[in-house]
Amino acid sequence: MDDEAAIAPAAALFRALGDPARLLIVQHLFRGPHRVRDLTDHLGLAQSTVSAHVACLRECGLVDAAPDGRSTRYSLSQPERLTALLGATEDLLAVTGAAVTLCRHLRGAHVPDTAGDDEAAR
Repeated sequence: MDDEAAIAPAAALFRALGDPARLLIVQHLFRGPHRVRDLTDHLGLAQSTVSAHVACLRECGLVDAAPDGRSTRYSLSQPERLTALLGATEDLLAVTGAAVTLCRHLRGAHVPDTAGDDEAAR
């Protein structure tokens, strides 16, 4: 297996968690199981948007689904491992956060521009 194929699953995982809405959904699921309707109310996003993000997280194996009457409740499939990953992320951001936020390559990827000069950086 070549190097690119070997890292493809990790890259896909980081893309799945790299969307701000999906990361917010994961944060809400740490509080316990939620229906799409609950997440829609919490996040103020359209139901179709939340459903699409939850589907992505399910396909990645990060979220489980359980029937609940006529709806479905979603929960984290690996909460302990996600806790460890997000904890490591917080630790890394503590030492690199400003660099990540200011990185001109990531600003186009939903990272807010805190440098105040977005046009000059492009």
